[in-house]
Amino acid sequence: MSMISFVSAKGSPGVSTAVMGLAARWPEPVVVADLDPIGGDVATRERDADDNALDEQRGLVSLGAAVRSGDEVDLADHLQETSHGIDVLVGASGPRQAQSLGPAWPHLQRTLRAHPGDVLADAGRFIAGSPAGPVVEGSDAVVFLVRSEIAAVAHLRDRLTTVKEPWSLGRPGATRVGVAVVGDPRDQRAVDDIGRLLAASELDVTMLGTIAWDPKAAARGAASSSRAVQRSLFSRSLVDLVPRVRALAAPSTVAQEI
Repeated sequence: MSMISFVSAKGSPGVSTAVMGLAARWPEPVVVADLDPIGGDVATRERDADDNALDEQRGLVSLGAAVRSGDEVDLADHLQETSHGIDVLVGASGPRQAQSLGPAWPHLQRTLRAHPGDVLADAGRFIAGSPAGPVVEGSDAVVFLVRSEIAAVAHLRDRLTTVKEPWSLGRPGATRVGVAVVGDPRDQRAVDDIGRLLAASELDVTMLGTIAWDPKAAARGAASSSRAVQRSLFSRSLVDLVPRVRALAAPSTVAQEI
């Protein structure tokens, strides 16, 4: 199965919201791993099946402790099910707790990869030295979310330029990288313009399309089954995005057909 990391180059373009929304529309069993190094959102945004708060100590923190102690690790022991039926790995409460996992991060990557189902990792803002780096770099695909503003796109280009060599972008065996634009799904020109800009910088990435910027739908819950959310542009854009993201993470012969 596939492990896919979702990141931003700068700011908060809605990575956590998009990941939960994609998971709710994923056609196969999926786990959402909240790995944001500055602190996760899952525990504060989601409730369990009985409408209780999620346990912040059962998730990344307990998994990291098990890994460090050398115990045999089963990811399922550290997952919780949300009220929407999504299995989640609750993230760290803040930067200090994420940093405290230290050398456990490479082992966390191997544990996530060993899971029999798909894993969608919310790795937050991706910068050099990010604690979540081993997970991102060990993923089958990395999806950058970006708003269409000039400053945001410039940061995206700079971040992709930084990883161009270590990720072998444009060469056989490269890390597969996709870009999803957060904005108006009717504005295809923004996606095309960003794609041309990145191509001109010799950054070999796949433009995946647009995630609709819809604060009202997001506020109701990205994974909500309410009619208002399901009929929103936000939901429809995620439905369109799911097969493209899955193809990106598939073997390269399939990903090239996107």
